Amino acid sequence: MTNHKSPVTSHGSGLPPTAKVYVAGHRGLVGSAIVRKLLAAGHSPESLVLRTSSELDLRNQAAVDAFFALERLEYVFLAAAKVGGIYANDTYPADFIRDNLQIQTNVIDAAYSNGVKRLLFLGSSCIYPKLAPQPMPESCLLTGELEPTNEWYAIAKIAGIKMCQAYHKQYGFDAISAMPTNLYGPNDNFDLEKSHVLPALIRKFHLAKLAQAGDIDAIAADEARYGYIPEDILSSLGVVREADSISHFTSNVSRSPTVQLWGSGSPYREFLHVDDMAASCLFLMGLDVSHLESHPSRLFNVGVGSDLRIRDVAELIQRIVGYNGEVIWDASKPDGTPRKLMDVKRLNGMGWKAEIPLEEGIRSVYAHYCS
Repeated sequence: MTNHKSPVTSHGSGLPPTAKVYVAGHRGLVGSAIVRKLLAAGHSPESLVLRTSSELDLRNQAAVDAFFALERLEYVFLAAAKVGGIYANDTYPADFIRDNLQIQTNVIDAAYSNGVKRLLFLGSSCIYPKLAPQPMPESCLLTGELEPTNEWYAIAKIAGIKMCQAYHKQYGFDAISAMPTNLYGPNDNFDLEKSHVLPALIRKFHLAKLAQAGDIDAIAADEARYGYIPEDILSSLGVVREADSISHFTSNVSRSPTVQLWGSGSPYREFLHVDDMAASCLFLMGLDVSHLESHPSRLFNVGVGSDLRIRDVAELIQRIVGYNGEVIWDASKPDGTPRKLMDVKRLNGMGWKAEIPLEEGIRSVYAHYCS
């Protein structure tokens, strides 16, 4: 991957190599990628401040305030969030809006109060209206109704953007927001009840390939590593969970494995590899403040600028995984937003572009999944 030169300094991240940097959510998909990029750019492990959720509950205001007062941080990547797909958002709406509001409110306020030089807030493309113009420019925020299947998460993220803008307007706090499109990559969440579309597709096709081969032990190992396999998916695989048993299965020889997918497959989606996302975060964090003056919203879309149908993504993953069985689309399930293509002209115009092709990225993620 080519490193883009920062307008600030020749150092790889655009930040002083000894700067004290906090990556909130460092075990997650985006946070772990940011840590990898910072280390590759020359930051020492000692300069990075990292805390697990058990070590620091970001929903606890007193704990967050004490942490910031103690650590005297210089830069903050706010990548911590409660995330999930359509099913998770629809099933746990209170958790999504409450937890995300608490996390971002506590971190942004503590960062300002303790003299952090710059904070980068990570949002999501779901902040934009369901029927937003395509591609979606940053200016379409709050111009229409949200997609109802993930509005709880979206409203929390919009509040985070507005909090960054408000703290900059009232206090002069250097806070900026980056809105990624759909992300995928190493350390993704493959939980079939809570994951986003691409990791869920990878796991479903992988399990179906194992079921086709009759490799029950491998299916049990997959559940032990990546989490519970719901009963409806086991049924579609032709696999039966043994009574009163976890991760012990038998084959239902009377049924051939199938992959059952939600919706029609017709919506279009854009996918960005998380290593590209991390590179954009370091690029934005390293920008001189003068480069932000022409963008008063301090809001930046991050994407690849092209999309494809979910059905096409499924067929690509099916080919990469090597599953040759039946695929069934359940049109009774919701499709979600019909299209979510990001307008990335603002960030591209500042000198940053995504570089990892989708097929190459998916192949690397599947290899990591199987390793």
